[in-house]
Amino acid sequence: MARKFFVGGNFKMNPTSREQKKTLVKVLNEADLDPNVEVVIAPPAIYLIPLKDLLRKDIQVAAQNCYFKSSGAYTGETSPAQLVDAGVPYVILGHSERRTLFHETSGIVAEKTRAAIDAGLRVILCVGETLAEREAARTKEVVEAQLKPVVDTLTKDDWSKVVVAYEPVWAIGTGKVASAAQAQEAHADIRAFLAGAVAPEVAESVRIIYGGSVTAANSKELGSQKDVDGFLVGGASLKPEFVDIINTKRALASS
Repeated sequence: MARKFFVGGNFKMNPTSREQKKTLVKVLNEADLDPNVEVVIAPPAIYLIPLKDLLRKDIQVAAQNCYFKSSGAYTGETSPAQLVDAGVPYVILGHSERRTLFHETSGIVAEKTRAAIDAGLRVILCVGETLAEREAARTKEVVEAQLKPVVDTLTKDDWSKVVVAYEPVWAIGTGKVASAAQAQEAHADIRAFLAGAVAPEVAESVRIIYGGSVTAANSKELGSQKDVDGFLVGGASLKPEFVDIINTKRALASS
């Protein structure tokens, strides 16, 4: 079965006003989008519910993070149960900014993933290496080490609720981008790891998307790779070119 192309937009801590939020939604609501692509956008938590209510129904929303407890004295956190109750279907977990700035370990990411799936959420699970790790030829080792606690925590069936996002840390927000060949190699390695660690059928069906300075200019080359099933877009998701990125597969088919 063909894997459905997936394009996520991670707004991070943007925009800074409700008016800007409305402008972003207006662009997407009026755009001609490929109906064969699953589109999910992740605004800051404060805009999550109002944005969901403004968006056209074929675009879903994601939280940028959640905790692994369903309720309690955890100031500043959002629980998976609260997201489900609010009608939010997805959550991003393990983003490199969470790992580096907020010291989330792969074990914590696995615990959050388990809690999110148990609550009924789907997970965009982020993995990726630093520049030093890439230069030391440790990409495969690092990514597998990030995936292993999740593999140990999930059942085979749980993987139908996971989208893996390979995001080389050195390419996030830097303007540098992994070459199409580098992305394909990393994605193929992830798929091979999942085939051995979980099951071949899981590896074949799970979507592995690329993130790291994706733009309309490079999305076609990246999107044409065999194991690249879409994108997790950062800065460009705040620009009109996000529509072109969403429509990558349609553009490839007509070129």
